[in-house]
Amino acid sequence: MWLFYLFAALLLLQSLLSLRGGARYLKFFRRALELPLPDFAPFASVVVPCRGIDQGFRENISALFRQDYPRYELVFAFDGAADPALALVDEIIRHFDGAPAPGVARASVRVIVAGRAESSGQKVHNLSAAVRQVDPACEVFAFVDTDARVRADWLRSLVAPLVDARVGAATGYRWFVPTERGGLASHLRAVWNASIASSLGPDARRNFCWGGSTAIRRETFDHLDVLAEWRGALSDDYALTRALGRAGLPIIFVPACLTASHEDCSWRGLFEFTTRQLKITRVYAPHLWRVVLASNLIFCSVFYGCVFAAIARALRGQPLSLSSAFAVTVFALGALKAHLRLRAVSQVLAREGVRVRGPERAAHLTLWTLTAALFLYNALAAAFSRCITWRGIRYELKSPTETVVTARSSDRATRGAPGGP
Repeated sequence: MWLFYLFAALLLLQSLLSLRGGARYLKFFRRALELPLPDFAPFASVVVPCRGIDQGFRENISALFRQDYPRYELVFAFDGAADPALALVDEIIRHFDGAPAPGVARASVRVIVAGRAESSGQKVHNLSAAVRQVDPACEVFAFVDTDARVRADWLRSLVAPLVDARVGAATGYRWFVPTERGGLASHLRAVWNASIASSLGPDARRNFCWGGSTAIRRETFDHLDVLAEWRGALSDDYALTRALGRAGLPIIFVPACLTASHEDCSWRGLFEFTTRQLKITRVYAPHLWRVVLASNLIFCSVFYGCVFAAIARALRGQPLSLSSAFAVTVFALGALKAHLRLRAVSQVLAREGVRVRGPERAAHLTLWTLTAALFLYNALAAAFSRCITWRGIRYELKSPTETVVTARSSDRATRGAPGGP
């Protein structure tokens, strides 16, 4: 029994530290969003790897043409001409081919067909082909996913930290926004993802790159030989993060570049997405996978053990015990942490015209206990398999530098394919 109380004490301490982290997260957002942007806007190549049509694809791509940035190009990279997204991108390009809106620069556009990947992830293959064909005037690479809907100041905000040449990269992150039709699975995925979003913050040594919103100086990219780092890789962002870490270069998280992903998912999509992330983590950052496995195993054992004990006592007509009070305390601390995180994120979402609705707020305040069980399932699944399916392609992750394509759906089967990691 003493072991249970030891873990309970550790869980309570973890909850208190997490709450303190939530307060710091809110303070960090407030401070960062008040800072003026430096006058730094070199020519940027925005690389957009594409495969399939995401929910809200037209709105997401159109937002890239409306950037408040003086000179930039958009480089769309596909693996095949049969991808339905290619025709839609061509249509959007024609729509923006006229005079730009007042105060908005016209972006030049390149469309590249990279071909099929054989020994790396398809996204990595598309990115590698794209960066080789950017405008020679490019000074900054910016990478963005097609499931992200960026604001007009996204590119300027993302590039701004690079004014300091000592910075390795700048990154944002995704925030899932379920639609009004979104069910429990969509809200659970949003809460699951939120816990990762809040791990980014002011400590540049602990940050990581998210491939859906990352900027890096071209000279830094070349100096690190990122193309070589990507060779054989599945995860572009993990490979880039590892390269920056080895070089001792900081990664700056930009709260203003927290981007909304307006998507829903099925229960199958939920488990596929979340488990894929942990399988990738196990291969590229096994120490993080072990932390996720151990911490969520302790949480589920202690918290749900107390909940079930309280229910059993109530059914027997017995008074509630200390374990019941413990469960309530941990839940209250977690809900308060979620509330602080929502307050922080809402400052950014409000700038995008996105309002956190009642169902979303309720989900973030209550479903975080279920995400612990989901994380535990994901981590256990990752212990027994290194095979994933991502945008219609099945991969086996042999190592961080060895990826095997084991099956591939047709390009037209990728319509509505779930987003990447």
